[in-house]
Amino acid sequence: MATPTISFDNTAIAFSSQTDTELRISYWLFKAINSNFLVKVGPPLTMFALGVRLPIIPLIKATLFKQFCGGESISDCDTTISRLAKFNIGTILDYSVEGEATEEAFDLTAIETITTIHKAAKSKGSIPFSVFKVTGVASFELLEKIQEKQPLNHTEELAWERVKLRIEKICTAAATDKVHLFIDAEESWIQQSIDDLTNEMMARFNKEEVIIYNTFQFYRHDRLAYLQHCYKTATEQGYKIGAKLVRGAYMEKERKRALQMGYASPIQPDKNAADIDYDAALRFCVEHINDIAICAGTHNEQSSLLLVQLMAEKQITNNHPHIYFSQLLGMSDNLSFNLAKAGYNVAKYVPYGPVKSVLPYLFRRANENTAIAGQMSRELNLIIKERQRRKSG
Repeated sequence: MATPTISFDNTAIAFSSQTDTELRISYWLFKAINSNFLVKVGPPLTMFALGVRLPIIPLIKATLFKQFCGGESISDCDTTISRLAKFNIGTILDYSVEGEATEEAFDLTAIETITTIHKAAKSKGSIPFSVFKVTGVASFELLEKIQEKQPLNHTEELAWERVKLRIEKICTAAATDKVHLFIDAEESWIQQSIDDLTNEMMARFNKEEVIIYNTFQFYRHDRLAYLQHCYKTATEQGYKIGAKLVRGAYMEKERKRALQMGYASPIQPDKNAADIDYDAALRFCVEHINDIAICAGTHNEQSSLLLVQLMAEKQITNNHPHIYFSQLLGMSDNLSFNLAKAGYNVAKYVPYGPVKSVLPYLFRRANENTAIAGQMSRELNLIIKERQRRKSG
């Protein structure tokens, strides 16, 4: 089978969902984000403005929030869900409220996640996945203590039982509704706690088909070996692996902590090493595609093309249920829309939540993506190319 022809430079397809006005707004937004100065000073200035009650929420809502978020509630996201579905792109509803740390907030996040699962079950395929972060339903400090095998006091033991119960309820809802569920990766010093919980849920719910997906961050040098270890364990114990493959989101934080606390950094020596491991993970998963379902969560064109080529070589159909591509809403539309047009399974992460509560998420994303060499320039250049094409056409 010949490798399918797909071009990530086709801007007519990439921006087919955007009007000229929307494209112009995207242009100015990415031009602003492309300035490292703005990304550095924007967050503190915004928090200051909110602190002194300047009316900047409408401005944020009309720009940054509109580009990268689906709305403030699940129902607000309906327009985005329908819009993406017209182009055969699925939605992953991501409740992106960060920094809450009370038992009441953890319970509310669990309920919200289960609501997204029920919404996905009724969506007729337009919402193929649900997702949650374990720190949305558990205290960071408690996860850290569990990982370090520190003794828990009575209050902490009760809190830990509630954490496990929330996760069990979320995963049971996903299994009952037959909705695929991502459990996101987080910092290395709580990740083993998350892995252990996730592996337990995979062993329980992935016996017949893949429902639960763990997330593997390949900016860590140990994740390829860990993925292979997980596959070996799953094979021995009779269940299937769900693997969302990403490069990662906490690199600077990880390096800084390792340096401060005097332990070996878990981070790859350079980006090339992360790329090599990511692509090796794609090859490993495609080799075992009957027993591993993957979501390639990447904005990297080379890795996306590699997966396309691997599928062609193995004569795997473009819409094989075990293979998805995924990007963030408002970014890398040249990947998402061209892949979907060619018949591949594609889903966009669609963050939502109250504007003020989602701001930490938005700032972190802006920071991460300006740190990726050329990412913002690439977005901007594609938008410029499409605007020129429309003018000349």
